[in-house]
Amino acid sequence: MDKLKKFELMEKIVRELEDLKRSQQAVLEKIGKIEVDNIELGDSRLERVLPDIYQRTAENSDAITELLNSFAEKTDDFAAKNNVNQLRQQQELTGNRNT
Repeated sequence: MDKLKKFELMEKIVRELEDLKRSQQAVLEKIGKIEVDNIELGDSRLERVLPDIYQRTAENSDAITELLNSFAEKTDDFAAKNNVNQLRQQQELTGNRNT
């Protein structure tokens, strides 16, 4: 895999991790809303189970955030080390010549 293709794949993974992080945040919000609604309802099973689900989801969210930050930094380092902007410019020039 050439360096530019590798970088583009790394960028795609960063975007997917960002999407996953947003999804986890949405799940946490939904669980919180259910817990609030259950204050009025008072279902004992919801009271018992939802906090555990929330905790596990929050832990997963933290792990995703940590992974995202680490991988985004790795992607940025790869871009700097391999001068990705220059590679893109060369690709554009080469692509324009071939058309």
